[in-house]
Formats: sequence, C-alpha cells, structure tokens
Amino acid sequence: MTRKLFGTDGIRGTANIYPMTAEIAMKVGMAAGHYFVRGTHRHRVVIGKDTRLSGYMIEPALVSGFVAMGMDVLLVGPMPTPAVAMLTHSMRCDLGVMISASHNPFGDNGIKLFGPDGYKLPDNVELKLEELIESDLSSQFVSPEKLGRATRLEDASGRYVEFAKKTFPEDLRLDGLKIVVDCANGAAYKVAPAVLWELGAEVIPVGVTPNGFNINKDCGSTATDTLSQQVVTHKADIGIALDGDADRLIICDENGDVIDGDQIMGLVTTHLHKRGLLKGGGLVATVMSNMGLEKYLEDQGLTLQRTQVGDRYVVERMRADGFNIGGEQSGHIVLGDYATTGDGLVAALQVLAVIVERGQPTSQVCRLFDPFPQILKNVRYGNTFPLDEESVQQAIEEGEGRLNGAGRVLIRKSGTEPLIRVMAEGQDPALVEEVVDDIVAAVVEVS
Repeated sequence: MTRKLFGTDGIRGTANIYPMTAEIAMKVGMAAGHYFVRGTHRHRVVIGKDTRLSGYMIEPALVSGFVAMGMDVLLVGPMPTPAVAMLTHSMRCDLGVMISASHNPFGDNGIKLFGPDGYKLPDNVELKLEELIESDLSSQFVSPEKLGRATRLEDASGRYVEFAKKTFPEDLRLDGLKIVVDCANGAAYKVAPAVLWELGAEVIPVGVTPNGFNINKDCGSTATDTLSQQVVTHKADIGIALDGDADRLIICDENGDVIDGDQIMGLVTTHLHKRGLLKGGGLVATVMSNMGLEKYLEDQGLTLQRTQVGDRYVVERMRADGFNIGGEQSGHIVLGDYATTGDGLVAALQVLAVIVERGQPTSQVCRLFDPFPQILKNVRYGNTFPLDEESVQQAIEEGEGRLNGAGRVLIRKSGTEPLIRVMAEGQDPALVEEVVDDIVAAVVEVS
C-alpha cells in the first residue's frame, strides 16, 4: 500500500488545504486514539506545537479526535519536538504529537506522531493509521462517561530545561562564553536561552518574538545570515541556530562562518570515541552527507553508515545496529544516549562541552575536514513526475559517467514538498556544477 498522507516526517502541507485541514487533524486524532487505546488504564496523549498561527486550528481538532476515543490530552503549548518525545516517554503516555512543519514557512504545518517509547512511528503503523483515517470510526466513539479530558501541563518547559541541562557534563560550566542563539521565532524561543543562561553563558537571544507569522522568516538554521551578523556584531564566541521545532542545529564560529551538520557530527563522534563512549564504531548519516566526512571518519578508524534521507531512518539504523550517534547534514543530530529523535539544543550542548574542555575558539574546534565540493539545487515540479522521464534518467547517467568514480550524483524527491533535489559532489568543483546544471535543465524541461 502506498502512503497518501505520511511523508518522511509525518503529515505536512499548507495550512487549511488538504491534508493539513482541521477535518483531517480530527481524523488523525480519532485514528491514533483508536489504535493506541489498549488495555484498561486511563490513556494519555501529550500534544506540543510550534508558534505557527495554524497551530490554533490543528491543536483543538486533534484534541477533539482524541477525546472522542476516550484519551486524555496533555497540552504543553510551544515546545521543541524532542521535548514532546521526551515527555511522551517519561510521563508514560500512550502517544505523543508535535504540530509543526519544522523549517518550512509559517503557511505550512504538520503533524508528527511518537509512540509510547518516544520514537517516531514506523512505516507499518503509519500505513495502518492511514487506513483508519479513511474508514468510518463513528462506531468506535466512547460513551459520554468515558470521554477524555484536556488539561495543560504547566511545568512542561521546566521539565525539558532540566532534561537538557543534564546532558551537559556536571563538572563544566559555560561561564565566560558569549553565545548568540537564534530560535527561529519557533518552539524553543523560551527554553533554549534559559538552558544556556542557567549553565552560565552570556546569552544574546535572536528569533524569540514569535507572532504566528515569522517562524523561520529570515532566521533560524535555514537562514543563517542573521546569526552570522549577530555573532560578529556582539563579538560572540559562537552562534547557535535552531529551526522552527528545534530538532536541528547549525553553528556559526566566532568569525560568523557557518558550520554545518556534517562537521558537528564529525566532532561529536570523534569526541565520544576518544572518551570511550562511542557505540557502533562510527556514525549513521544519510546519503546527503559529504564524502569529506566519510574520509575524515575513515582516517580515525571509524565508519560511516548511510541511510535514505529522513532522521527517522537514521534512528532506525542506529537502533538496529547499536549506534549512539547519527544525523543529517542539515543539522538533525540524534544522540541515542539522551534522546529518541533529533535535538538541536542537546547537540549544541555537546559541542559547547568540547569547546569548554579544549579552551579553543569555535573555528579551531569545529572545523575538522575540508568538504568535497558539493552542489544541491531544488527544482519544483507540477503534475508530471520528472524522474519517470527517460530524458531525465539519461542526464543522470551521463552525469555519473562524467564524475567517473571521483564523485557521486544523488537525485531524490523531497518527502515534504513537490521538489526534486539534485545533488552532486566530487573533487572538481567546475565539473560538479556542470553535472548538476545539466540534470536540473533536464528536469525543468519536462516539469
């Protein structure tokens, strides 16, 4: 069965347009409520959201669906995705829900689901939920006396702040460090500055005035110019950029230069290895990670296992093969000893711990390897799916042939938008650019 609603990271779309409507949200609540109500105990679901205006539409619709199936709802308000996952597990809830479209603009929204263990749902469960969403569940409604209740968990942010701080070494402090933290006007706008301040840092907060419309707008991990400028202006030691739901991290060094997820993963992986804490003998990353990272890890005697794009697939490989670190070049960093999903703030704390221990500038600590020249371009398409076209496949084959084993081509469909992502990397930057441009041209021609 082909999935119709769920993509690589839950259900996502433009707010108030199918599938991101109040009607579908209510049906998701009903379907998930029905599926996860097992046993005679009082069932609970925790629901968090980011700061998008449409969260006020999606949240009550979900609540209605869950309550109709007899589930009690704990509302935590704006809260990072990893906080929802953590609370789901720690509070013994039967399900967790995050309302967010991550790094997308305010007009989009999404629904991410977590099982009782705090992990994102596997494909087979999502498929079953789609079947239930399309079915008539009215016969499963509970009787009036068994309806659920919705209450607000007032201390949710405090619980997450304490959780995050405990991932930072107890014998270290952030005293003397000036940190710019860009919260993307999103879910971490309160908790991230609080954690850094409580650990002793001088904090310059950016992107902490959400208004429902400005999430990820010219700020956050996908628009790092603001972060870079603030780091330079304030003469900060480091800049930390989160995205709208705070599950990814990008860093700027003291010069305002961007450090991506590959460098961060390389740093944390080798640091764990030196302390004897690395599990699995290396790192799990996706096909998007740079070949420079792979070579750097090989030089350290470590391995890089690749998965398809999506942090949920990274986590699945980590759990299957016993790794305790994985992630994506875009900044999703999953630290299995602490969290069940990507956590931008917790990942930042691990980087800060290395900087404090070494007493060196961020630029020296976090730049471990020279990445291979890599170019990624996105092409939006219409009704025709370009990768089904013979001319596009021919362009891809020709590009791979031109790189001749000294690089690679990766073409994939976005799991959240109608985009074809065209990526190539290799040792010759001019050749890499030509290969990408030729494939992009072929895709545009048939789109």
